[in-house]
Amino acid sequence: MSTTRSSQSKEVSARGHQIHVRIEGWGEPLLLINGLTRPMSSWDHFVAALGERTVVSFDAPGVGSSAASLLPLSIVQLSDLASSILDELGIDCADVLGYSHGGAVAQQFAVSHSEQLSRLILVATSCGIGSTLATDSRDSVALLTRGLLRTNALSALWRTIAFSTWSSIPFLGAIEAPTLVVCGRGDNVTPLANSQLLAGRIPDATLVALDESHDLQGPGAAEKLADVVEEFLEREPRRTSEHAEL
Repeated sequence: MSTTRSSQSKEVSARGHQIHVRIEGWGEPLLLINGLTRPMSSWDHFVAALGERTVVSFDAPGVGSSAASLLPLSIVQLSDLASSILDELGIDCADVLGYSHGGAVAQQFAVSHSEQLSRLILVATSCGIGSTLATDSRDSVALLTRGLLRTNALSALWRTIAFSTWSSIPFLGAIEAPTLVVCGRGDNVTPLANSQLLAGRIPDATLVALDESHDLQGPGAAEKLADVVEEFLEREPRRTSEHAEL
């Protein structure tokens, strides 16, 4: 666990969008792709519990300090945006962690930009179309309502539509990177069955279920998530960009 961590915030131009980015720490790079309405600050507990690695997080268009996009962005376009952020930062290959809505973007990244992916971590997410729906819609509504206080409502709507018209089921079997799937047993927003589906279809994926709810970024849960992620990254060899191109 890191006690001090260098941090730099900057704005980069990626695919025609001005994106607010934060780079923290040192070592092997880990790109964090966030949930539907969550800003970079929601990663604070998780990042503080990580070991020595370079952590890249960003505010998606319309969230936090990043301006909203003029047109809707699909899941494919959001994965392209993540790829461009790495390019702008001079990072050839990174581990990628996607949380909730960001997990869909991370899955797409794994096939659209496999040459940039070392290891994949999917947290509290699903395959999109074909997934098991929320077991308690009140939890989903509560999360979205709180999130709208810190994001552009139209951007949130567009990303919701993008997710509802997308599915990873056709390509999950083609994901080659070592993959960790993490979920909360008490997740009523993205039930456990969704993570079981992902882990069952992605070759040699590892599934870990924590005694938590959907919010694996909150105090306590984030530290548990960091422990699981660190163990996975220490165990699985890192794919280089050269390996990804083979």
